[in-house]
Amino acid sequence: MQFHGTTILALRHAGVTAVGGDGQVSFGHTIVKKTAKKIRRLYNNQVLAGFAGSTADALTLFEKFEGKLEQFHGSLKKSSVALAKEWRTDRVLRRLEALMLVADNTEIYMLSGSGDVMKPDDDVIAIGSGGAYALAAARAFKLNPGHQMTAQTMCEASLKIASDICIYTNDKIEVQTI
Repeated sequence: MQFHGTTILALRHAGVTAVGGDGQVSFGHTIVKKTAKKIRRLYNNQVLAGFAGSTADALTLFEKFEGKLEQFHGSLKKSSVALAKEWRTDRVLRRLEALMLVADNTEIYMLSGSGDVMKPDDDVIAIGSGGAYALAAARAFKLNPGHQMTAQTMCEASLKIASDICIYTNDKIEVQTI
């Protein structure tokens, strides 16, 4: 799945999890919004979630995911698996066009409507049209042992690099950390 109009990056570095996204929303070849908020805090601010795809679909998924977090008492893994299963099997949900990144202070997952629950090996994952650029930048920053970047500045810098390359990603970047 390729979604235009967003880049979401999640990473863990030095014990801190950062999830960030750009603010651009595109419709066809037109930018319709520059300051969209694509990152949400869930479950008493203990979980961060970001989306790529249709806004209405993403809002539905945020609500469903928060319900799973409540059901499984904040367990990110169990909630992620339960949402992916429901997303894949429910007649209405499986038509939703979105991807999600969810993270807490120890784990990061990418969720899709085809039932995928992926945990990155290196604590860095990105989705959306500029996802590959942000992912490559973040991995390069993490591999450089001499840098003095925090998880937040690493996420911001990686998204800025993606915004310089991807026409569907802008530099109105929001990063949240836990």
